[in-house]
Amino acid sequence: MKLNRVIITLIPFIWSVGMVPFVNKSKPIIMGLPFLAFWEVAGIFVAFACIGALYHLDQQDKKK
Repeated sequence: MKLNRVIITLIPFIWSVGMVPFVNKSKPIIMGLPFLAFWEVAGIFVAFACIGALYHLDQQDKKK
């Protein structure tokens, strides 16, 4: 179970820092934003989902 938490914690970091060199090469405009800006805004929602998943896992541990 601890490995799941580490993976969930790393997802936003990899999204924001690790993938930037790869998505920075794209030039499309999505919803009026350059793709890199759209990627970072989407990363906020990914981080929110990961924090929610971690919260849910912690609540399950408290019940035990």
